[in-house]
Amino acid sequence: MRRSILVADDNFAIRKTLCRVFEIEKDYEVCAEAANGVEAIEMALKHRPDLIILDLSMPVMNGLEAARELKRLMPAIPIILFTQHASFTDKWLNAELLVDRIVSKSNPIDLIGHVRSLLPPSGAVSGATIS
Repeated sequence: MRRSILVADDNFAIRKTLCRVFEIEKDYEVCAEAANGVEAIEMALKHRPDLIILDLSMPVMNGLEAARELKRLMPAIPIILFTQHASFTDKWLNAELLVDRIVSKSNPIDLIGHVRSLLPPSGAVSGATIS
């Protein structure tokens, strides 16, 4: 069973690129898209994703504001902040427990690795070894 991901970014091209990336991934699928933080919250409540990817700079409601509300409503759902603003540090954001990871848009290849670490494929068994 594929794990569901909500992608929220006001940049249409970035949103569609992420959707294509997850279409190729056999373990993950995009269940919904949003262009701002308010839409992200609405789509998260409607679709109940397994993981949420938020852009930091979005109109109407930015990614940090949306993350704060999403963590209040759905505290167990991992959130990745996908941003071009590298000046934000993990320490600062994690201190407020708003997001689980920060991934730079300048290095999008890292995104899948972070998704996998926060949301292992449903068939994965952690810590198991086969002799």
